[in-house]
This record gives sequence, structure tokens and C-alpha cells, in this order.
Amino acid sequence: MTDYRIIDADGHVMELDAELREHIGPPYRDLEWHQSYSFWPGLTMDGYLRSLRKPGGWAGGGTGPSAGDWLDFLDKNRIELTVLYPTQGLTHAAIQDRDWAVTLARAYNDWLYHRFMRTSPRLVGVALLPVQDIPEAVRELRRCVTELGMVGAVLPAVAVGGRFFSGPEFHPLWEEAQRLDVPISTHGGLSSPGLGLDLAANFTIAHTLEHPFAQMRHLVGMMFEGVFELFPRLRFGCLECGVGWVPWLMDRMDEEQERKGHYSPRCTRKPSEYLRQGNIFFAAEVGETALPLVTRSLRSDVILWASDYPHERDQRDFKEDIPTLIHRQDLDDDVKRQIFFDNPLRFYPRLRARVETQPALAARGSVT
Repeated sequence: MTDYRIIDADGHVMELDAELREHIGPPYRDLEWHQSYSFWPGLTMDGYLRSLRKPGGWAGGGTGPSAGDWLDFLDKNRIELTVLYPTQGLTHAAIQDRDWAVTLARAYNDWLYHRFMRTSPRLVGVALLPVQDIPEAVRELRRCVTELGMVGAVLPAVAVGGRFFSGPEFHPLWEEAQRLDVPISTHGGLSSPGLGLDLAANFTIAHTLEHPFAQMRHLVGMMFEGVFELFPRLRFGCLECGVGWVPWLMDRMDEEQERKGHYSPRCTRKPSEYLRQGNIFFAAEVGETALPLVTRSLRSDVILWASDYPHERDQRDFKEDIPTLIHRQDLDDDVKRQIFFDNPLRFYPRLRARVETQPALAARGSVT
């Protein structure tokens, strides 16, 4: 009989325009709103249907999980707390209008704080940042961390024109994240723009590729443009795209650095060395056969477990997710404890005070 303390490194809220409107600031708040137009570019702009599910399959029904729904989910699965990411907000980087992008990001962050974080210390948010205006993104990160108590930030992985996050204009954001000691993650969620996956006539094809491919581009770009050399204390995360691809990409980048490193003078070491420093994190899937390889070739203390609730699975099908990882015979208990609890605290260091000062956030059960 073994006890596991569990932190969900990546859950989701499902934001609604009508609720966000309450937090929209000037000059937009006084404008008349036609509700047939969404505030967001839209998760369905790739042409695939995401909104319909068998009756009873959506947590919270058609409005998404409330704070109460989330707390019930945590209790049922003996999870101490969750770190909440957006849904429609994962399209935010595709917004063309800079001023609207800044306003909407701020409104989303205020909505997340008031609707979820103020309800319970077990519901913790990360800030949605406007990549359209990096100075504003820096200010919003600072506000969300110091005033709202958020523990990190997310950059949606698909941006206008296929923009990479490796350019020097992003340096002030990495510097501020280092100073505040909070992570910044990329997260997929919009398959078509700039990725070529709008050419796939099958949603399974597009969805298989969209999350890892969108984030591989940013990780490789940041690596070879020297971001991890210039900002060695930056915590960076790739979420919801597994970890099995990481050893392959390490080898691939090392080989390219050996042969063509003169094109990337700011990357002064092997990319695998930067990855093994321990400040670049990845969220694993519980059934990945490559997981033991990743713990050996990368590190075991940079792997996270994430529920992705309520996105990918019907809420009635989730109960086997945590036991699947617990019952794996190819990982020892210390590694499982790292993935479930220790590693999220390394990635989100501002969570540590919550679990240390409030050790009874959730009843901890025993699972064999």
C-alpha cells in the first residue's frame, strides 16, 4: 500500500464570452456586443467540430466546469490542487489586433482569478499573456503574479503568421519570468494556422500532430537562438504533447549543432546539455512506453503529470488515468512520486507555500 500526493500540472477552464464581458476594460466595455461573434479567433477555425459530446460527457454541461465541479473532480481523484490553463484562450496568439489582445488577456486573467482562484486555494491559475505586445505581456505577468497570486504564464503555441517565440523581442519576458521565479509554458490548441495541418481531412491526423509540432518549433527555436544560454534560470514548459519525442529531438539537435552550429553562435553548448540542466519541463501521458527512456536520457525530475480535464476525455472515462501511472511496473515509486508531486513543485515553485502551509488541501488516499 503506497500513498501518492498528487498535483495536477495542467487542467483547464472553459471560458465563456458572456462571463468574460464582465471584466472587459475600456475602450471596449462600452461598445455594443453582438453575441454571434466570439471574442476569440475560435478553436473551430480549422474546420473541426469540438463542441459536441455524448450527453453527460461535458463537466458542467454546456457551460464548462465551475469551481465546484473542479473541486469535486479533485476530491474524487484525490488530487490536492490543479493549475488551470485556458481553452478558447489557447487561440489568443492568433489575434491580429494588438490592443484587443492586451485587453482580452487582462479580462481573462481577472475572470480566472475571480471565478476560480478566489473560490479555493486548490484552484490555481496561470496568466494568459499577449504575445502581440511584449512590454504589455511583461506588465501583465508581473500583475498576475504579484497581485493575483498566479504561479506562471502560458503562451499559446500558434501565433499570427507562425511566429516563433525565440526572437530578441521576447527577452524582457524571459528576464521578468526569471526575476519572479515563475515558469512560462507553451500550449497547443489550434491546429491549422501556420502548421499546414489544415490540409489534413481527418481530425485525428491534425490532433495527433498539432500539439507536439507547434511546441517543438518554439523549443528548437529558443534553443538555437540562445534563449536558454542567456536566461539560464528560466523555467520553460511544453505541455500536453507528451515526452517520448524528447530523446529523439535531443539527438537531432545535438547532431545539427555539431554540423551547423556556426549558424547558431548564441547556443554555446550541446542542446542536450541545456535540456539536462533541469529547467525545461514536459508533461507526460500516463501510457507512454518511452517514459522510462526519458527518465534515463533526460531527467526524471522534469516530467509532469497533467489531467487535461475536462478536454480530451469524457469525464466518466477519467478514473483510470492516475491508476494507470501508479500501477506501471517499469517505473519505480520514487519516479512516480516525482511526476505526481515533487516535479510540479519544482516547476511551479510558488505552489510550495500552498502545500506546506495548507497540508490538508485534499484528503490523501492510498492506492495500490
